[in-house]
Amino acid sequence: MPKPQPAAELVYDHLRDRLLDGAYAGGELLSEGAIAAALGVSRTPVREAFLRLEAQGFLRLYPKRGALVVPVTPGEATAVLQARLLMELFAVDSLSMQSDAAVRAVGKDLLALATREAGMPCGPSSRETLETAREFHARLMLAGGNAVLAASHAALWDQQIRVSAASTAQAAHVAADITEHTVLARALAEGRTTDARALLVEHIAAVGRRIGLANEPTLPQSGEHTRAERT
Repeated sequence: MPKPQPAAELVYDHLRDRLLDGAYAGGELLSEGAIAAALGVSRTPVREAFLRLEAQGFLRLYPKRGALVVPVTPGEATAVLQARLLMELFAVDSLSMQSDAAVRAVGKDLLALATREAGMPCGPSSRETLETAREFHARLMLAGGNAVLAASHAALWDQQIRVSAASTAQAAHVAADITEHTVLARALAEGRTTDARALLVEHIAAVGRRIGLANEPTLPQSGEHTRAERT
């Protein structure tokens, strides 16, 4: 028989899911005692879960008062999305230097994932929705061939999971995210790396719009990018 999950892990999973699906909104103060009573556990596992979530940036703890749900600020969201765009553009540019067959193979792999994603009964900000989006972008980063950047991107994703959750807070937003993944993957599957690059920029900008950023997350221009279009 599988070992029962530790109480702290159960509390952590519960709180994280509620933070990601918006049940606990930014600025809300969570009571250690109230959560312990609601889940039928002692305060100790709640405190451990609070500390873990504080380390991940979800909560800010105030002794004897509770845990404040940290809202995603526009500055934080913009910085995270700019970092993602920088890394993922590098991956697409690196991929464009590879053989046409390699580009198309990566595109077909991503297209299969996007197709599976479209068929999932994913709800707004659900764990499945977020994990599938993570996998899509992680595969793109791995295709770029730089293991250090791929690891940095994975760590960044953990930091920006709240941004992703905010961008899929509505069913229409989930559908838009999946559509953007699909058209990006299709461009790579057809060898259209220049189009894929433009679609990636638009995808990150659309994530920014979905979370209400007034200014889209763009990168400083450092010269004209030229990439030969694959046929």
